[in-house]
Amino acid sequence: MRQTARRLLRGVLLLGMLGALGVLLYAATLPPPLTVQGEVSADRVDISPRVAGRIARLAAGVGEEIEQGALLAELESPQLGAALLAARAALGVAIAEDARIRSTRPETIAMRRAELASAQSDVVLNQEAYSRQAQLLRTGNTPQARVDEAIRNLETAQRRRDAADAALRLASTGASEEERALASAQVEQARAALHQREVDVAELAVRSPIQGLVTTRVAELGENFSAGAPLFSLIDMRRLWLTFNLREDLLAGLAIGDRFEVTVPALSAVRIAVRVTMINVQGQYATWRATRATGDFDLRTFEVRAVPVEAATGLRPGMSVIAAWNR
Repeated sequence: MRQTARRLLRGVLLLGMLGALGVLLYAATLPPPLTVQGEVSADRVDISPRVAGRIARLAAGVGEEIEQGALLAELESPQLGAALLAARAALGVAIAEDARIRSTRPETIAMRRAELASAQSDVVLNQEAYSRQAQLLRTGNTPQARVDEAIRNLETAQRRRDAADAALRLASTGASEEERALASAQVEQARAALHQREVDVAELAVRSPIQGLVTTRVAELGENFSAGAPLFSLIDMRRLWLTFNLREDLLAGLAIGDRFEVTVPALSAVRIAVRVTMINVQGQYATWRATRATGDFDLRTFEVRAVPVEAATGLRPGMSVIAAWNR
């Protein structure tokens, strides 16, 4: 009995050793787990002036975190200052011209009334002269030429009266509707030009459109920059994202919204949960080429973007992230 028990025990131990050896061999033949590496990225904004000018003041430096609307730099431009003064003067001229068009001096109206009264007196005087000549003509005491002259003088006096009356009405009424409309349009045009110059001068103060971190500063005191030339580069630290470049055969089962964990070596290997937000094919230059003429095929490279599910303290653009890819 004891020999049988010993044999049985030896058999069990042998089977156990064989099983353990099989497990070790199976584990040794398994392929190593796939690890993919990505990088932390962020949206970058290049700040440029809308107008040309010389750097007069710098209010931000590399590495500073600034708020949205914060002053980055101030430029100076004597040309814009002079153009602003000219625009203000042009608006004043347009307003004065509009006021002149819409009003008439009382002295002018009084003068036109006096001219009308004088013309009316001439009409009365020439009417009386004509009446006398007509009476004399009927009695034969004056020639026809005198009567004709009296008629011409009367008609001339009447035309002068009509002209004086029209001048008085013009002075009392003022400019026409078309002239007033033109004067109003010129005022609005001058006001718009002044507003444009004020906007240009306001653009000499370069402000940040976002809350972010200054990563590059090209501007230096005293340098001249044209419109559109880059002065600063900022990154939006509130919207960090992770990017991975993967062969298409590694995308099986991956979809927008899927979640997985990554490790950040720069943060003491802290693990962060992320969510996939984009899967986009790269250009033809990013195609993985087959190394054999047969039995293999070319694979495209895809960019996979993901964002942290929760805010991660200390995460910065450029940091590497590692993920165990078991899909």
